[in-house]
Amino acid sequence: MFPSGTDDIQISGGRGGGGIWLRAASPSNVAVAVTALAGFAVVVAMFYTASRGRLKSSWSRRKRKHALSPRQWRSLFTPDGKLRDGGVKFLKKVRSGGVDPSIRAEVWPFLLGVYELNTSKEERDALRTEKRKEYDKLRRQCRRLIKRSNENFKLNENGEISYDGDTGGFIHEIDSPSSEDAVSARESLSSEGRSPDMEYSGEASSTLLNGDEGSRRITNADSSALNTDSSDSDSSEDTEVTQTFSASERREEEEIDPEVTSKDDSPSTEGKSKFPTMEDFSTWQRIIRLDAVRANAEWIPYSTSQAAVSEASALRSAEAVGLKDYDHLEPCRIFHAARLVAILEAYALYDPEIGYCQGMSDLLSPIITVMTEDHEAFWCFVGFMKKARHNFRLDEVGIRRQLNTVSKIIKSKDSHLYRHLEKLQAEDCFFVYRMVVVLFRRELTFEQTLCLWEVMWADQAAIRAGIGKSAWSRIRQRAPPTEDLLLFAIAASVLQKRKLIIEKYSSMDEILRECNSMSGQLDVWKLLDDAHDLVVTLHDKIETSLSL
Repeated sequence: MFPSGTDDIQISGGRGGGGIWLRAASPSNVAVAVTALAGFAVVVAMFYTASRGRLKSSWSRRKRKHALSPRQWRSLFTPDGKLRDGGVKFLKKVRSGGVDPSIRAEVWPFLLGVYELNTSKEERDALRTEKRKEYDKLRRQCRRLIKRSNENFKLNENGEISYDGDTGGFIHEIDSPSSEDAVSARESLSSEGRSPDMEYSGEASSTLLNGDEGSRRITNADSSALNTDSSDSDSSEDTEVTQTFSASERREEEEIDPEVTSKDDSPSTEGKSKFPTMEDFSTWQRIIRLDAVRANAEWIPYSTSQAAVSEASALRSAEAVGLKDYDHLEPCRIFHAARLVAILEAYALYDPEIGYCQGMSDLLSPIITVMTEDHEAFWCFVGFMKKARHNFRLDEVGIRRQLNTVSKIIKSKDSHLYRHLEKLQAEDCFFVYRMVVVLFRRELTFEQTLCLWEVMWADQAAIRAGIGKSAWSRIRQRAPPTEDLLLFAIAASVLQKRKLIIEKYSSMDEILRECNSMSGQLDVWKLLDDAHDLVVTLHDKIETSLSL
């Protein structure tokens, strides 16, 4: 008990008016009170630090949420078809657990920016109609250009191009000094799956992308030598295929509409020719077809309707896009390849600065597995490529920036590992080149890839909508949405192997081999959980260092 006549001093301990009561009647007692207050503050700080350290991300095993379900998805909309609260709850749910496979075709256009989060059903229906018309125009242009290309181009016995017509652009002459570089670069592909009618040169970027460890550096020409699958058709149903690839439509001779490639929402035109040359398109066309027939079949279990396509429909699809050398494929793979061709050709016209490069079909293949309508798959791919297209630029600026970011994350998190990479001259992190270019597509299973992409797209959608700047991002989700979640995940995958890299590996090629052997061995949610910790501790620091 304190002596009577003293003053009461309360040190608040939380809500409800509770706390620690002290009495002070003399300077010595005041000193006791101050000391007690200081000690209590230390205890509180220690408790806060400890509890913060125990906070788990929404991707941790203990807190992992289920994917967005059809019932939850329907409950997110108002009667007029708008997402409630500007889509915040929607993005939080997707960010925590991904999307149920049965509703991916409905959800992805929102994640990829095809539809703004605040649009009504009526607005989306009108936009869908408009976007379908734009895609149809691009496909008509492709058919016309293919016909013109077939008339003007031929391959000689050495597989070299012989051109019998005008070498100008489709519509306008192109005097861009980079045109020849772009054409020659895009003719360079990996030796994987060589076609008998075309020669390939083994380029460094193709080596890294395809998992070989023979080369270390990438030249501008190398970086564009990226290869994947392609295909064409609006639906897996026979009747819809017939409508899409009707003979009358294939015979259309409509003039090319230059406005299609100059829409406001098209990729930046900085540094690119507005129209590609005929030779550009002919080159892309041949490479796309070669890549399309090499597309693997791992998507088949995830799209039973497309896998059940009839042989007649598959052959009509192949004929409609001029697919060749597909006799060894089963009907569903022919159909898939034809859809890849159609959409990748249309994208090459839509974004002629990029055109077509190795790796792009890896990104499109999962999209056309989910989206059965070609025009919807195309615009989802356009939305995806607004971020990913920098991976396919000839100047490599996008790739080098991302590799630099991964390097900075590793250096900031683990200086010991970084010093070891420096000794091996691998601190530039070129051993994760493939992960960056095709966004973990070859390191994760098909389903894991979709989960990672959905979380990544939710981050990007939150930033586009301004949600990333709110308190929700830091307090409720523990880490801010970031444009670079993929890069933090890539750094996390390397850090997971830090002990092995430091103790066992003595060359960059060995690390590259290790990264390429991760295929099918990674846990996507563990990867995201580790990436979360990196974002929490390093995001602001990395952002600041990159802006300097």
